[in-house]
Amino acid sequence: QVQLVESGGGLVQPGGSLRLSCVASGIQINNYNMGWYRQAPGKQRELVAVVRTSGVKTYPDSLTGRFTISRDNAKNMVYLQMNTLKPEDTAVYYCNAERPLTLVDYWGQGTQVTVSS
Repeated sequence: QVQLVESGGGLVQPGGSLRLSCVASGIQINNYNMGWYRQAPGKQRELVAVVRTSGVKTYPDSLTGRFTISRDNAKNMVYLQMNTLKPEDTAVYYCNAERPLTLVDYWGQGTQVTVSS
């Protein structure tokens, strides 16, 4: 059974930082593109960052410079370092594992990030 479990969310003040973690079981993440997505209330889920099996990282232009994704294949984990957080970053953040060139992907249950003073 494949599981992706996120952790590290919480309440943080504007300008603060958080580090999200995602641990995978049932798959070897070195075979997967690993990504973080988020969904704010009333909005569609959107891509935050992805790190491919090659190690190439992609971010939407709006987040470049504040968010950093990384992976540790040996630990089967992926991380999202979020700096200079803004209230508009408030959302549920989801971990995703996508097997390249297939329709196989898995999602975690999400972790809430709230940026508020």
